[in-house]
Amino acid sequence: MLEQDVFKALSDPTRRAIFEKLAAGGMNASALRMGMAISQPAMSQHLSVLRHAGLVREERQGRFVNYEVDPEGLTVILQWLAKYRAYWPARVEALKALLRDMDQ
Repeated sequence: MLEQDVFKALSDPTRRAIFEKLAAGGMNASALRMGMAISQPAMSQHLSVLRHAGLVREERQGRFVNYEVDPEGLTVILQWLAKYRAYWPARVEALKALLRDMDQ
């Protein structure tokens, strides 16, 4: 799984909505479609992109396929964010100082 695959997969609002539904608990594609104006083929395509990016895994149970979030897929995002974590405290402090100065 590549960093660009993960960000590309989550750049689509429909896929983010699917991912968020799965984060609440695993379910099959039919259950995922509930409340969404999306066809079955489109849902399959979105799930394929999420699987390819390593964000979702599937498990067959009889004739149904259940999907769930694969936590390993999120490590790519965490690693990417970790590169910038060192900048956050200084930036937040600078913002606080600026806001204090603006209040006065």
